[in-house]
Amino acid sequence: MAHRLVIGIIVAVVVAAGSAQAQVSPADRAAAFRAAGVKSGKWVDRESGAECQYSIEADGVKDLNGDGRPDIVITGSGTYCYGNTGQGYFITEKTAAGTWRLVEQNQGIPTFLPTRGVGGWPDIEVGGPGFCFPIVRYNGKAYAFLRNKEYQRGACARR
Repeated sequence: MAHRLVIGIIVAVVVAAGSAQAQVSPADRAAAFRAAGVKSGKWVDRESGAECQYSIEADGVKDLNGDGRPDIVITGSGTYCYGNTGQGYFITEKTAAGTWRLVEQNQGIPTFLPTRGVGGWPDIEVGGPGFCFPIVRYNGKAYAFLRNKEYQRGACARR
């Protein structure tokens, strides 16, 4: 009996994840890029010729806050745009009105944590070079610094 329950939960999670992916049309993707203020594809600086790339990864469409609507994580890459980290991200959400809005943008590599802030938005560990990464939490208006992740049981200084 317990095995059936576990399998049922796994199927429900997979279906929910798939439904968020299925709900995103090409028009939604374009609207998410507009909300983030970036264009899909390659951006080239005219003066230096440096390139930055903006895309939606295969796992970039998901319901992050559990509201039943899709959210899109847009990844930006390139050292010209993102320095030594080489990556940035934009989190956009489809609102109840059907429009897209920017929830968060940051330089770094997002890792979504199981802990949650206001509205069910997951805490994010913002990775990059080094060892002590900040963790940010949604406060109802924006993502804000919560704490630094500890590295090898040692406390990290606040950034």
